[in-house]
Amino acid sequence: MHPNPRPRQTAPMRGVRTVRFAIHCLTAMFLCGPGAVLAADVAVDPAAQPPTTGHAVTVGLTESAEWLGNLHGGLKTGQIYHGLATLTLGLDTGLAGGWQGGNFNLSALQIHGRSLSAGFVGSLQTASNIEAERGPRLWEVWYQQKVLGDSMDIKIGQQSIDQEFMASQYSAIFIGPAFGWPALPSYDLPAGGPVYPLSVPGVRIRARPNETTTWLVGAFAGNPANNLPSQDPQKANARGTTFSLHGGTLFISEWQYVRNQPESKESGSPVNGGLPGTYKLGAWYHTHKFSDTRFDDGGRSLASPLSSGNALQHSGNYSVYGLADQTVWREGEGGARAVNVFARAMAAPGNRNPISFSANFGVTMAAPFEGRSQDVIGLGVGYVKIGGHLRALDVDTNAFLATTQPVRNSETFIEATYQYQLTDRWQLQGTLQYTRHPGGGAVDTNNPANAKRIPNATVVGLRTNFMF
Repeated sequence: MHPNPRPRQTAPMRGVRTVRFAIHCLTAMFLCGPGAVLAADVAVDPAAQPPTTGHAVTVGLTESAEWLGNLHGGLKTGQIYHGLATLTLGLDTGLAGGWQGGNFNLSALQIHGRSLSAGFVGSLQTASNIEAERGPRLWEVWYQQKVLGDSMDIKIGQQSIDQEFMASQYSAIFIGPAFGWPALPSYDLPAGGPVYPLSVPGVRIRARPNETTTWLVGAFAGNPANNLPSQDPQKANARGTTFSLHGGTLFISEWQYVRNQPESKESGSPVNGGLPGTYKLGAWYHTHKFSDTRFDDGGRSLASPLSSGNALQHSGNYSVYGLADQTVWREGEGGARAVNVFARAMAAPGNRNPISFSANFGVTMAAPFEGRSQDVIGLGVGYVKIGGHLRALDVDTNAFLATTQPVRNSETFIEATYQYQLTDRWQLQGTLQYTRHPGGGAVDTNNPANAKRIPNATVVGLRTNFMF
């Protein structure tokens, strides 16, 4: 859908050696270096959590391992194992005797096991937020520098933008990625956008004009894999060493407003005793050309026997979004038990995008039971709407071929989860997921002649997170 006229050939063995070398170096530093800190989950921005150990070098290592099984419906029933190891190196240049207010970050991933969604469920909103092509890969390499005191910082380098943009605090607990990086940009941006496990060169500026307002703006390379439409982007950039500067430019801006924030993360107690909330509004614009999902360059339906087969091209692509995180109840001032709600919605043009609207919302409860102050329980719903031109193409296909296959429309994803804190460094998390109309109501590929939709799917799973 997003052709790149100048695909660049990669050197797979060189990429493997680069990643292996980085992992070996980081492992040695982890084993020998002082002051190791906990690594963040892939949905958390390391820059938002500066080192507090007083050491110039910090190393984080986490392992997430999960079992997921499709019990009913979908493409077929079955179960898989999947895992992710994340190794992160941080350097505080001020403590190292260099520039004050500077931070360098290098991270690498080791992805193992198999993914459930593509082969078993067939859903747009997949079952796990760590699903990816297995193997070692370089992830992020960037440098961040404070300017004008603490009121502004600039980050430059290889970045994954889901770490800072469109992120909801309270939805981060869920295993389904519908509550992390939204489904809309996952299908509308080339290669799914510069997000886990991919990243791109770019520049991000963060300004804080006052204590309640933050403004983020960034410019990033447009295609993290530099892949052809027929290529899997994660296979095209198999080791994270493509460093693509092709495929146009992605511009993104986000305004953030916070209220009643705690004086510190340790206290958990808002300054004025009110309930904390965070609100964000944003938009992105991509400069590349995007193919119409219904019409060819002559104005005919792509399903027509007379079509040229060359899709009509649109200049650029864009989306707007908004999200809210709000605590609605807390037991006592600064108490651990609290009920939080979240909501996010975003829209894009329906003529050049597979998905024109996505939304998710839900509720979480911290410390749901007596004596379980670090546990969290949550219920969330995700929804995606198929773009108008793609739906119309399904109608055209039935008309031209005299078939009665389903017309794709929307998909709904529901997840209930419980995160159980075994120790400070070890979590267990269960998930129960239900997907209505997987693939937006796509045809079941196991029996396409019957023109039936993929059956609604029920998935269960268990994840464990180790933080070394």
